[in-house]
Amino acid sequence: MARNWPIYLYVPNLIGYARILANIVAFGVCFTNKKLFASLYLISFICDELDGRFARMLDQCSTFGAVLDMVTDRVSTAGLLVVLSHLYSSCLCRSYFGLFLGLLVLDIASHWLQMYSTFLSSKTSHKDVEDSKSMLLRAYYRYRLFMGYCCVGAEVLYLVLYLLSNAHSGNISEVVLSALNEGSFLAMLGLLALPGCIIKQIVNFVQMKTAADLCVKFDIQRSSKST
Repeated sequence: MARNWPIYLYVPNLIGYARILANIVAFGVCFTNKKLFASLYLISFICDELDGRFARMLDQCSTFGAVLDMVTDRVSTAGLLVVLSHLYSSCLCRSYFGLFLGLLVLDIASHWLQMYSTFLSSKTSHKDVEDSKSMLLRAYYRYRLFMGYCCVGAEVLYLVLYLLSNAHSGNISEVVLSALNEGSFLAMLGLLALPGCIIKQIVNFVQMKTAADLCVKFDIQRSSKST
């Protein structure tokens, strides 16, 4: 058991624990202190980049760290989407609940299937998609700036919608248009982030379908061997 402890205490994993604590505090105040929530959420998101850099720099990459990182990412995003579904849930805008729920399910299903298909394919990383038939998926994981814009775009857009929300309107269109008319920096930032967020959802869908196909292929191969 003692030999396991050094991995738990790797620098990237310590950063991961700090991210979890930051998110716990953030979501604890999400309905009472928007600035604190946004600050802590943003810090956690930045640390997501730092833990990867430290893992490579210190040669402290680990399976546990990769799983910790992905679980923290998915839970953070899912939590923010749940908060948004509450903030934009007026009687006239119930469809937004379905929108945010759909984004939540797509995000989790896509990454979970990708991780599982990676295991079935005996690959060491879920980012190893060089044999994928999807040009978009290969480009997403091959070019870090492209992947970074998509990931940052999605998170920034969600944060912008969170910060722009108000008690007077549960309609996203009304809130955003009002902010644009006022020349809001947040609204402008949201527009810049929108293309990245859209591409991220397309990538999630393609990744989910590709990973599901690999799982089905594995089942077919296993079935043919047993007959």
